Amino acid sequence: MSAATFPCTSCGAELEFKPGTTSLTCQYCSALNEIPAAAEAVEELDYQAVLAGLDKSSEHIERINSHCTSCGANVEMAANTTSQSCPFCGSNMVATGVSEKVIKPRSVLPFKVEQKKARELFRAWLASRWFAPGKLKKLATVEGDSTYKGSGGIAGLYLPHWTYDCQAVTPYTGQRGDYYYVTVPTTVMVNGKSQTRMVQQRRTRWSWVSGAVQNSFDDVLVIATTSLPAEQLHALGAWDLKELVPYRDEFLSGFRAETYTIDLPRGFVAAQGMMDPVIQAAIRADIGGDEQRVATHSTGYNRITFKHILLPIWISAYRFNGKVFRFLVNARTGAVTGERPYSAWKITGLVIAGLILMGVIGVIIAIFANK
Repeated sequence: MSAATFPCTSCGAELEFKPGTTSLTCQYCSALNEIPAAAEAVEELDYQAVLAGLDKSSEHIERINSHCTSCGANVEMAANTTSQSCPFCGSNMVATGVSEKVIKPRSVLPFKVEQKKARELFRAWLASRWFAPGKLKKLATVEGDSTYKGSGGIAGLYLPHWTYDCQAVTPYTGQRGDYYYVTVPTTVMVNGKSQTRMVQQRRTRWSWVSGAVQNSFDDVLVIATTSLPAEQLHALGAWDLKELVPYRDEFLSGFRAETYTIDLPRGFVAAQGMMDPVIQAAIRADIGGDEQRVATHSTGYNRITFKHILLPIWISAYRFNGKVFRFLVNARTGAVTGERPYSAWKITGLVIAGLILMGVIGVIIAIFANK
């Protein structure tokens, strides 16, 4: 499935989605072409039915894909191109046509933050890095472009995610600890003499318990790509998933989308890891008492549904001294996170300046002390 293109109704030029709107815009005549409202609602799909091949949402589709041999990313190729720069590491990627069974995205959060604003955030972020090398800060003055033909480019990219809904039932066994107090004699020292006093000590009475808890989960969000460190994506903050809209090719016009590398079953395993602390807390609350020990628990999941969704980011990947650094913008909220190198010269200069200052202060103190 190659990227769809949409001609302008006024001049016939290729249209691109305009962030923050529900329109496609023409970069030549500035005409706005409204995206038709979707008749359907955001859809949850049955997890087991899709895995069993009973749901037509999972099908063979043809797409032009580009694989980065440097970082392993798989990004949909832009229209009418045979090579492009990788948005994750800046390396060159060559198009390869593939046919594979993938679950098509059914929902998307369209871009809200425009590229101009993302560039401004990039400049401000670089300018605020005190110990960044001077050459690096010059990137903030380079316009670049969304295809990474030069330093300072910033690209709009949709990242694949899964969301899972389910009901969880967890039988458990464990122990409930209830505090009680006993009075015991204790030897203490008073004015250098030992005395025996009666003091209270806390004890715990343990009793074996068993039971079951039920939990409902909605929109457990799992990152479906390994191209970026999870901690960087988590640093972009929360996503307004209630604003998801049904997928349409128009929302991707002018942008690129990465193909998921974490498939549906692996995604659900990750979701289970995110749900387990909530289940553990429910078990401890059900046990009650002052302390709890969970011996065994086994969770069964039913009524599992999921969504394959695309979430938007702006990304700038730049190389400095042979190493890749990235800057990310949440294209819904404007939250930013990034990596940067440190200038050894600037840090050394600061240390030297500090030592000189300390030496000057020491001389001044010595002068006044000798007066």
